[in-house]
Amino acid sequence: FVGDVASEADVQRLFGEARARFGAIDVLHHNVGIGKTGGPMDTSADDLDRIHAVNVRSLLLCSRQVLPDMVARGSGLVINIGSVAGHYPYPGGNVYGATKAFVEQFTLNLRADLVGTGVRATNIAPGLCGGTEFSNVRFKGDDAAAAKVYENTQPLTAKDIADTAYWIATLPPHVNVNSIELMPTCQGFSPFAVKRT
Repeated sequence: FVGDVASEADVQRLFGEARARFGAIDVLHHNVGIGKTGGPMDTSADDLDRIHAVNVRSLLLCSRQVLPDMVARGSGLVINIGSVAGHYPYPGGNVYGATKAFVEQFTLNLRADLVGTGVRATNIAPGLCGGTEFSNVRFKGDDAAAAKVYENTQPLTAKDIADTAYWIATLPPHVNVNSIELMPTCQGFSPFAVKRT
C-alpha cells in the first residue's frame, strides 16, 4: 500500500484494505518517524509541519482506526516506535526528540485508558539503528552525510527492532511491556554539556 500516513483519507483507505484482506487487526505496529538535525530556529516551517504530521498525527490517526475494534473484542496490541531521543536530549535533536517524547507519553496514556480492556500498548525506544532510509530522509538524500552517522559503528538493525516487537506480541495476553529501550553496545550516554570560559 502506498500512501501518506499523515493523511486521514489514506489511513482510512489503508485500514479498510487491511480489514478486507485479513479481517480483524490484532496488532498495530506503528513504525514511522522522520527527523531533521536542528531546532526550530533552523528548521523550516514546512519541515516542522511534516515532522509533526508523520511522527505525531499519523500515530493518532492509525490508533483511532484500530482501538475501537480492539476494545470491543477485548484484545489487541499497539506497538509504537519511539526513540531514546524521546528520553534523553542531544544537540540538534530537539524537534525530533520532542515528537518521540510524545510517542512515549501517548503510549503510557493509552495504558491508563485501556486498563481492564485486554488491549495492550507498548513503546519501543531504539537508539542508533542503521540499515534503513531514516538518515537518508533526515539529510534529504545526502548519502554521504547519512553514511557518516553509522561510520565505524555496529548499530541496531531493523531486524533487532522487529524481533523485539515479535517478542512483545507473543507474550501471554495478560503481560504488557509499557516501554523498552534498546541501544547498540557502541552507543552510550554522553556527559552533561558544560561551557567553559
